[in-house]
Amino acid sequence: MEASVTGGKEEDNKNNNVATGYSSNNVKKARLQSTMAALLNDPILTDVPKKPTLSDVDNLISLELGSAMRISILKLDGTSLDVVVMNSTNVKDLKMAIKRKTNDMEQSKMGHRHISWKHVWANFCLSYHNEKLLDDNSALQNYGIRNNSQVQFVPYVMSRTSQRHSRRKRKHGFFHGLNKIA
Repeated sequence: MEASVTGGKEEDNKNNNVATGYSSNNVKKARLQSTMAALLNDPILTDVPKKPTLSDVDNLISLELGSAMRISILKLDGTSLDVVVMNSTNVKDLKMAIKRKTNDMEQSKMGHRHISWKHVWANFCLSYHNEKLLDDNSALQNYGIRNNSQVQFVPYVMSRTSQRHSRRKRKHGFFHGLNKIA
């Protein structure tokens, strides 16, 4: 009988320790969140997003160390957004940073809203000093883009010779099959 009473007391102690540990973790988490909120409201840290990812923090540290650059993107409606990319980045990485930043902004404003980036890049391109950034693999520095540069969206019309972005010709499935035979 005494063993079961002792076992019951040990069980209660375990439950109390688990409950104490759980509330302790909640307290630590609450303290961390309040500290983060206070830090993010500091005017010095205005460029840090409200819910920063590790990548955001790394980019901002790199910006402070001089190994990254802030680029302002001028949209067609006259508004702009700032993105931070590494100095060695290429056009494709800049497009990805714009996509991430825009999606984050849209998410925080209105919830999830789908943007067809395939459509965006098929009809618009980025431009710096009237030079279109068409080669995704080209480094931004090759275009002369540096820290605090402004890149803008411009309408994109592909030449007829490359036909890469031309309208797709719609053919009836029957005639499409005949085309392969001939």
